[in-house]
Formats: sequence, C-alpha cells, structure tokens
Amino acid sequence: MVVHRLAHYSRFIKVEHTLFSIPLLFSGAVLAAGGWPSGRLLAWILVAGTGARTAAFAANRMIDRHIDRLNPRTATRELPAGIMSLVEACGVGAAGIAFYLIAAWKIAPICLYLSPIPLAIFVVYPYLKRFTALAHFGIGLAVAMAPLGGWMAVVKGWRPLASGLWLGLFTFFWVSGFDIIYATLDETFDRERGLYSLPACYGKRKALAASSLLHAAAFGSLIILYIGWLRSGAALVTLFAVGALLYLEHLQAQDVDTSFFKINAILGFGVLGIIVLGVGRPL
Repeated sequence: MVVHRLAHYSRFIKVEHTLFSIPLLFSGAVLAAGGWPSGRLLAWILVAGTGARTAAFAANRMIDRHIDRLNPRTATRELPAGIMSLVEACGVGAAGIAFYLIAAWKIAPICLYLSPIPLAIFVVYPYLKRFTALAHFGIGLAVAMAPLGGWMAVVKGWRPLASGLWLGLFTFFWVSGFDIIYATLDETFDRERGLYSLPACYGKRKALAASSLLHAAAFGSLIILYIGWLRSGAALVTLFAVGALLYLEHLQAQDVDTSFFKINAILGFGVLGIIVLGVGRPL
C-alpha cells in the first residue's frame, strides 16, 4: 500500500522532469565556482532544487485540477481522477516547501531571504493561461530560477552576476520555447475553453515559429556566455551539439514526446557539459 502511494506521489510531481532542472541547478553552481563546488554544497543544492520543483508541480496540479478534469489528455492525472486527495496534494507540496526552505537555510542566510521569490512565481504562473497567451513565459521564468539559485548558493552575495544572468536568460528562452511546443497538444481544448496559449490564440504554425525564435535567442545567449566566460575547444564542440539539439527539437515538433521530453532531457545535460568543460580553460 505504501509503495503504491509513493508511486502515485512520484507520478503526481513528475519526478522524471528533474532531468530538465537539475542540470541547470548544477550549471549555475559550477559556473559561479569556476569548477565543481564541494559535495556538501551540491547535496544541499540538490535538496533545495528537488524541494522547489516538488512544490511547483504540486501547486500547478492543484490550481489546474478543474481544468485537467475536463481535458481528455489530463483527466487521468492523480487529482482529477481521484487517485489522490487535495489534502494529500497539499501535503506533498508542503513537504517540498519544507525541504526547499531547510536547504536554503543550510546554504546561506541570503538564500533563505530570497527563497519566497521562486515560490511566488510557482503560484502565479499557472494562472497566467487564464488571462494571456504569454503564459509560456511564466514557466520559463520559473525554471530560470534554477541556474540563478545554483549561482547564488555558491556566491552567497551580489557580486557581478553577468554570467549567471546569461545562463538564466538561456533557460528562460529555452523553457518558454519548448512549453509552446508542449502546448500544441492542447490547442483545440484551450481554444474551446477560452484558455490562452500561443497555439490556441494564433494557431500551431505561428506558435511554432515563435518557439523557434525563442530557441534562437536561447542559443544566442549561450554563445554570449561562451565568448565571455567559457572559451575552450571542448566547450565549443558541446555548444554546437546543443545548437543541433535545439534545431532537431523543431524538426521533431510534430512528435511532442520526442521533441519535448527526450531531446530536452539530453539538452539540459549538454548545457551542463558546456559549463563544466569551459570554466577555467581558455583557448
């Protein structure tokens, strides 16, 4: 029974989606440290990131539970299907917040002081699709907190954040772009229910064109990051590989499972590879 409940909780918070955020957390930390931080700090960063994304997914699922119940694609999710209760969902979200805040406190006081900012974004962004087709940028901003959080965990202050901001900007453009691809799955449903997304408001073709522009901006951000802070031959090769993955993502945009899940999971680790190979190794 306990194992079954844990499996439901795991599916509820989409544990596999950590493949998007964890590499970015570590990328921010490695970039700030100029190499790998201590194992202890990396462990606390991992706890903080896992707790934060657990809270984010729980909030999203609770806020959208009534919409999810009406959508055939999402009706089988744990809350609309009645597999989990709202009380259980609140408990999962509260546990995520607790782990996040404890880890932030253990890392540094400034991380604890700043910790409400991502939480506020996590609560606000699920509501955006009720009001604006720019809702995709809400999740882009939410995930961009990962590399910035990893950076702040290392520097523990406000020394120049230029490289960290470029990494955060890459994340913002990248995630906003692939969320548009994901939203094509619900184009008809969103339009019928009066929900806002680029595919629902402007059609799939224009939405995918906007997504491609965002991913071009994401790649441009990586190029600036490379030129300014990561110049090494190995990092350059990895940079081109990440660019190829972004291009492949749009070639495969009709197959959302491949484009959204598989390619992006690899891409996040590619970005981490650029950072690891580039810090402290000039050409």
